[in-house]
Amino acid sequence: MSQDSNRPDSTRMIWRGVVEEYRNFMPVSEHTPVITLGEGRTPLIFAPELSSLKSAHVYLKYEGGNPTGSFKDRGMTLAISKAAEEGSQTVVCASTGNTSASAAAYAAKAGMTCVVLIPEGYIALGKLAQALIYGAKVMQIKGNFDQALQIVREFGEHSSKVTVVNSINPHRIDGQKTGAFEIVDTLGIVPDYHFIPVGNAGNITAYWKGYNEYYKAGITSSLPKMMGFQAAGAAPIVLGHVVDHPDTIATAIRIGNPASWDFATRARDESGGVISSVTDSEILEAYRFLAAKESVFCEPASAASVAGLLKSDIKPGSVVVCILTGHGLKDPDVAISQISVPEGVDATYDAISKELGV
Repeated sequence: MSQDSNRPDSTRMIWRGVVEEYRNFMPVSEHTPVITLGEGRTPLIFAPELSSLKSAHVYLKYEGGNPTGSFKDRGMTLAISKAAEEGSQTVVCASTGNTSASAAAYAAKAGMTCVVLIPEGYIALGKLAQALIYGAKVMQIKGNFDQALQIVREFGEHSSKVTVVNSINPHRIDGQKTGAFEIVDTLGIVPDYHFIPVGNAGNITAYWKGYNEYYKAGITSSLPKMMGFQAAGAAPIVLGHVVDHPDTIATAIRIGNPASWDFATRARDESGGVISSVTDSEILEAYRFLAAKESVFCEPASAASVAGLLKSDIKPGSVVVCILTGHGLKDPDVAISQISVPEGVDATYDAISKELGV
């Protein structure tokens, strides 16, 4: 057997990550060192039970399929790539969890130091474990996410050697907009409604930007209604004022002063959509429904999009996409709280068949 026969077939369509796949829509050049983990190309799953309930065609864009288990990887690949291009050796972020995991992973890939500020006691263990195992320097502050982000902003203002990789970094938004490209490329059309959780509001901003860029490029001829949903205990955009002490079981959207607030309301208004809120009980109901009825396990914040769909009036026959932002294993404590752990049974056929009622 020749050596050539063991080489990969160069004619195969190998996914190269969102920066290379959508290079024409990215602020990169031949001098940009692309730092990728193969992010993107996540599943767009048809949801038959939701479709039946809403008399629509409902799809779930499952971002838990990204390398670190959340949508953050889309933006982080570009943010870290641009930081590397600029010669940065250190990146910093404030995080409720997913950003820290993603930043730590991509920084490790680039050989950079990653510094993470998290709210003390308010981060899901699955996400904290990720940041630590990737080698990030994690510090818990005695405050909330919004206070952590303010400190991070100051790092960006006072040090040219440190790059902030929160969604205030415009490269994050440019990377995350690729989710909209993938939805259109997969469906072949623009959805009528786009349901999405809203926390720091960077993702709704990014998707709206993506849809608009395809529209302006002549690839599509319509735009979706952007339907954003905050947790009721952390709903500053809905309330119209900053929430000093946000509180929700959906840790990923437990944010009281979104960095992309203005961009999010612009997406809502320009698309003719809404930004509303869902309660923790509605989020958990959708969370359980997705697992039991659609066989999709997402983190609680992800389920805010579906909770929003369940309480919204939409036109029958519409095409709907709900964004599920992260994998269910990001927050195992919530999952465990929603189930009954089985007790031990004797290791015999008789005992087990009796338990099963066979």
